[in-house]
Amino acid sequence: MNARTRFILAIVVLGLLMTAPFLLTVAVFYADLNEAQRVGFHEVMDRWLPIGSLMTVVGLFFGLQLLRALFKQYVQGLMAMAETLRLMLGANRNFRVTPEGPPEVQELARAANDLAQQRDALLNDVAAQISEASASVEAEKNRLAALMSELALGVVVCNLDGRILLYNNRARLQFQALAQGPTSMSGGALIGLGRSIFSMLERAQIAHALEHIRQRLKKSSTEAVANFITTTRSGLLLRAQMTPVLGVQESAEATVQVPLVTGYVLTIENITKSFERETQRDQALQSLTDGSRSSLGNIRAAVENLIDNPDMETAYRERFVGIIDEETARMSERLAKTTTEFADSLKTRWPLEDVLGMDVVAAAQRRIEDKLKLATKCEELDDSLWIRADSFALIQAITFLASRLQDHYDIRELRFRLIADGKMAFIDLIWSGTTVSSETLYTWELESMTVGNEASPLTLRDVAQRHGGEIWYQREKAVHRAFFRFVLPVAATPEAQHIEHAPHAHGDSRPEYYDFNLFNFSDTRIDLDRKLTDVAFSVFDTETTGLEPSAGDEIIQIGAVRAINGRLLRQEVIDQIIDPQRPLRPEGIPIHGITEDMVRGQPTIDVVLPMFHEFCADTVLVAHNAAFDMRFLQLKEARTGLVFDQPVLDTLLLSAVIHPSQETHKLEAIAARLGINVIGRHTALGDAFVTGEVFLKMIPLLNDMGIHTLRQALEAAEKTYLARVKY
Repeated sequence: MNARTRFILAIVVLGLLMTAPFLLTVAVFYADLNEAQRVGFHEVMDRWLPIGSLMTVVGLFFGLQLLRALFKQYVQGLMAMAETLRLMLGANRNFRVTPEGPPEVQELARAANDLAQQRDALLNDVAAQISEASASVEAEKNRLAALMSELALGVVVCNLDGRILLYNNRARLQFQALAQGPTSMSGGALIGLGRSIFSMLERAQIAHALEHIRQRLKKSSTEAVANFITTTRSGLLLRAQMTPVLGVQESAEATVQVPLVTGYVLTIENITKSFERETQRDQALQSLTDGSRSSLGNIRAAVENLIDNPDMETAYRERFVGIIDEETARMSERLAKTTTEFADSLKTRWPLEDVLGMDVVAAAQRRIEDKLKLATKCEELDDSLWIRADSFALIQAITFLASRLQDHYDIRELRFRLIADGKMAFIDLIWSGTTVSSETLYTWELESMTVGNEASPLTLRDVAQRHGGEIWYQREKAVHRAFFRFVLPVAATPEAQHIEHAPHAHGDSRPEYYDFNLFNFSDTRIDLDRKLTDVAFSVFDTETTGLEPSAGDEIIQIGAVRAINGRLLRQEVIDQIIDPQRPLRPEGIPIHGITEDMVRGQPTIDVVLPMFHEFCADTVLVAHNAAFDMRFLQLKEARTGLVFDQPVLDTLLLSAVIHPSQETHKLEAIAARLGINVIGRHTALGDAFVTGEVFLKMIPLLNDMGIHTLRQALEAAEKTYLARVKY
């Protein structure tokens, strides 16, 4: 029977069901017309009306059932098929429509599957061609990986916003020193793709190094690099070299191409141990020098007396020989003591870098003009003079003195002078008019350096001692001028420096962590109107003692993974078992596999939650059935003082948005619809991985529905009936 005949037959049957009871009642009524004339019209109506009404209701009932069946088979069936087709076209290429329902719908399903098969064949052909064309790119990536694995230094690549685009394993290990307290459980400091380098290194120091590089590029310098020393929160010393990542922009004045800094590469070396060794060596030398000076003087005097008086009496000779013996024994004792105790005898020295003196002066001028709006000029500059300095701290000190002169003496102009005298270099800060008393300079030397809203814990005296130099105040009475002089050590020129290569180190340091598409990625602070593709996410899951958070159940495991730029960062995770400080429910152990022995001795939620809170900072939270997990976190707010106030996306609700006609929205069912292989279910980290993959597959499906921004996704999720579930 063809579709046209089936359709006509269905209409005829539906018409009969709707009209037959009424027509039958009319026919019977006319058959009893003679009876109606004999006994009366009303009696006949009273007899047949209930029967006719009942038959009409029955007919309507069966007619509606027929309509319902047709609606379910054709309308709802086609809607479900449409959702399946979207899955087949987008998230899961291997998904196929199940031929079911009326023959016409089954034929449509088979046609859709045939089209999908043809589409897959074409896509496979395109993929093969792309793979062949990308072979050279893959080779370049492999060379990059090999190069990175051979580096003995940590490497971090950032865009101009300080967002990390690449880091190797050596950098991750070096930044582990930044982890304090509970964050050490997460595998070290929070270095990760899309995270800010400023959480580990000082923003002002990075900005200073970038400005230094830009100025050198303007001068067409071939040495457009910057070096600096910084300390971690745990007190370790890191030596960093910054190299720019350059693009090209067209000059507005001509077709000249001007270098454009689009990011920077930081090579980082932990120099704590080497610095400690150098300091200890200097301390040992200083201790021996100071302690041996008097002994050597006594020995020399005794020897001179013995030489000058060869006929000296025996008693006197023995006395002088005893002095020599006593002093040499004392020196030996002092040497032995120094080798074991010299570490605490002297304070440490700050490591310095070789910089061109005029670069420091130019940077100080720009900073003073920008921050203080104070005019500056140069009088005498030795453009070949290199100095040993911490340029960041030195420029802070110069700016601080300039601000004090401006605030207290109304100085309108400052002049700079850079000269050398033997092994010392002088940077002079000169002004005309009012002089400064020695007492005032002494007071300034002991103040913490503050300029505007920028503050440094260092003082002028700290900066001078760090450089092994001094700050002088001098007057030029003949011309009514005065100046502050920074006395600094002279460095060798780059041509005369001996370059030491770090020992070759082998290790698995391949750059597993990179995404150069993040060059245009900006600040990750959460904006509800940002596109979902531009937001960083923390996908998490918890395992608990039970299903009643308000009744005292506790978290026993937290697993989380970061997702950014359409990628799940499987190297940046949290996987932590927690001691709930209460017995586990026996019925839950077979599900999550966590036993009493596994939680015993593990950190408590008070220790783990701050780690998790820092891990999720500046990201959107994602979970499946998020209301359940968030309720556990909310109940800990008063106890820990930690509030998770960022937006939360729930893959359970988003599934109801994308596939409203599907019968189930369990995580396994969603994963199957989207073609995701489920591994490690019912462990917190395993569920977080599955949830993350599901969420990333959902983003293009949401975009197809016109849901592009975070705000739109949240509003759509809140309108689903599942959003009413509370815990």
